[in-house]
Amino acid sequence: MSHDTSPSKFRLVFAVLFILAIVVGFLVYRWFSSGGMRAARVLAYKSDPSTRPDYEVNIGARCGEAPFIIPTSGAIVYIWDDSFRSGHRHQGIDTFGGEGVNQTPVVAAYPGYLTRLSDWKSSVIIRIPEDPLQPGRQIWTYYTHMADKDGNSFVALDFPPGTQDVYVEAGTLLGYQGNFSGDPFNPTGTHLHFSIVLDDKRGEFRNELEIQNTLDPSPYLGLPLNANQNKTEIPQCTKSE
Repeated sequence: MSHDTSPSKFRLVFAVLFILAIVVGFLVYRWFSSGGMRAARVLAYKSDPSTRPDYEVNIGARCGEAPFIIPTSGAIVYIWDDSFRSGHRHQGIDTFGGEGVNQTPVVAAYPGYLTRLSDWKSSVIIRIPEDPLQPGRQIWTYYTHMADKDGNSFVALDFPPGTQDVYVEAGTLLGYQGNFSGDPFNPTGTHLHFSIVLDDKRGEFRNELEIQNTLDPSPYLGLPLNANQNKTEIPQCTKSE
C-alpha cells in the first residue's frame, strides 16, 4: 500500500489552512473592532453585576447637559452602529440591567406622545414634536424587548395595545426589561433596546430596523454611543445632574 505525500498536497493543505487563518483573524478583528471588546468586558457583569457597578448607568440620570435622561439602569453593551454579523448595523443601544425579566424598570427619556400599536407585545414609541437638538424637526424614541420570551408583556398597564398619542413626561414608567425576540426558542438576554427614530415628514415614524432611519443617540444622552468613535469602552455617565 502506498500513500501520496507529494509536496503539492502539502502546499494545498497549507494554503487552505492559511486562508482559514486569515478569515478567522478577520472575523475576530471585526468582532473586537465593532463592539466585541465591550461585550467581552461585560461578561463578568452579566454573571455577577455586583462585581462591576462601575459599568452601570442609572435610570433617570442626566449626563452633563444632555437633553434626555437615561431610560433604564444597567450596562450599555451594544451601541449605535455596532455590527453583530455581516451586513448588520445596530440601530440603537442595548442596556442590560443584570436582573431577571420584569425587574429592571424603563422610563421615558424625554417628554412626548406615546403610541403602542395593537400588535406590539414588547414595544412603545414616543413622538417628540420638537427635537431638542434640531428645532423644527419631529423625532421618535423607541423602546423594545419589554416582554418575556413567550410574549407576555411587561409594558406598563397604563399603555395597553392600541394606545395612541398619549402624553407622557420624562421619567414616566413605561415597563420593565425583558427578553422577547419573537422566537420563544431564541430569546434575547434581558435588556432594553432604545433608539431615536426619524419622522417620515408625514407625521409617522420610519422603519426602525434600518439604521439610516435612526439617529446617533450620543448627543441626546451625553454618552459615547457611536461604535465608529467608541470601539472599546462601555459607556458611562461621568457627570450627572
